Amino acid sequence: MSGHITLGEVHTLQHTVSVAPSARRLTGSLRDIGYSFESAVADLVDNSITAGATQIDIQIIFSGRESFIRIIDDGSGMDGTGIDEAMRFGSDRNYSSGDLGRYGLGLKTASISQCRRLEIVSMTRESETHEARTLDLDFIQDTDSWVVLDTRDEDETLEARRLLRKGYGTVVTWRRLDRILPHRNKESGWARKRIENLVPKLDRHLSMVFHRFLSGERAEVLTITVNGEHLEPWDPFAREETGTRCIGKDSFEVEHRHDSGIIMLSRYLLPPKSDFSTPEAFENASGPQKWAKQQGIYIYRADRLVQWGGWAGIRTSDEHTKLARASLDFDTDLDAAFNINVAKMKVTIPHQIRKMLARPITELCIEADHTYRKKTGEAPAVQSGVTPNLYSGSRGRSESAEILGTALRSAAVRTGNIDALRSMIRLLREESPELAEQLGL
Repeated sequence: MSGHITLGEVHTLQHTVSVAPSARRLTGSLRDIGYSFESAVADLVDNSITAGATQIDIQIIFSGRESFIRIIDDGSGMDGTGIDEAMRFGSDRNYSSGDLGRYGLGLKTASISQCRRLEIVSMTRESETHEARTLDLDFIQDTDSWVVLDTRDEDETLEARRLLRKGYGTVVTWRRLDRILPHRNKESGWARKRIENLVPKLDRHLSMVFHRFLSGERAEVLTITVNGEHLEPWDPFAREETGTRCIGKDSFEVEHRHDSGIIMLSRYLLPPKSDFSTPEAFENASGPQKWAKQQGIYIYRADRLVQWGGWAGIRTSDEHTKLARASLDFDTDLDAAFNINVAKMKVTIPHQIRKMLARPITELCIEADHTYRKKTGEAPAVQSGVTPNLYSGSRGRSESAEILGTALRSAAVRTGNIDALRSMIRLLREESPELAEQLGL
């Protein structure tokens, strides 16, 4: 008999112990994963878009302690098995390229961040019957079990079932809004005001985050209403203004572990106030956080805005550069490189990409600074130390070399010579590894 034991035999010899997490404790912890009300609703809109919805209606209804939020879409819907899987924390599904989902957590974590009862009623296009499930945190608190309730025949789903008969695919309802309503006096005027104030904030947020879907920039045009009012897209780059200038478009190839993809950078210089078509248009272009904080990089994942404002550590924001904005696009195949968080509100731009962006972003900000000072009559900024010398100078040979390497990569992508550059990089790494390192190659 052989003295060797196979890996399979090792597993059969081992004893296992179940360490499944406490449903009561873990769901409580997941409520604080970092969603705001607006980002939680946006996460559910992502699900509707992935389901092929073209119409999404959001209802924010005050009714004292019975207040509720409802998201209704005309997507493909789900059968019972589909809803059960959607209700699973860490749902077992494969995301296709371009899908707005990521971790299989969004529907649940976004919902329970705002409420204690999540109801889903859905019907597929092929079926004449509806399915309904409810995730109830109070029930989980009592039973400490990972279970959802089958609520097909419950009275609370009657309204959702009526909406489905109009042709909608899925109705999601949030009840017991303990994170939205005040802890006490849920019937008060203050409670009503808190609910009503959610509407304009959500309008602004969704109009910005999904502006490419709402504007028809994509093949599928999306319509979103909030309490019956249609949302208009808010374009961060005010491209309808004749004074807006596109400074340049660049593409970069990114490699991360076993994945690779292309990121696109588009740079825009918005016009100063005097060159806007109307004062109202200038005020609208200022954005939710106003001009100074809205400058910077707008990061899009599969056309959905996930992060906006600021320069991602490449430079600091400045009053003189507030007219500068840039879009950075990547697809879902680069999710790992950008380390997108569960709430899809924050990404981390890798050091490799920040180096690629340094030169075009600096050029954009210099142009914005010049435009601002020209209009206000301020003296030009001293440019020494702002625009790096690519070959020598006080900023140091190492940084200059890295910028030169970044410029070579960018030129290779834009001219279609990336394969030739890769061959050159391999040769350079073999024959002059120190030079390749200095160039960031």
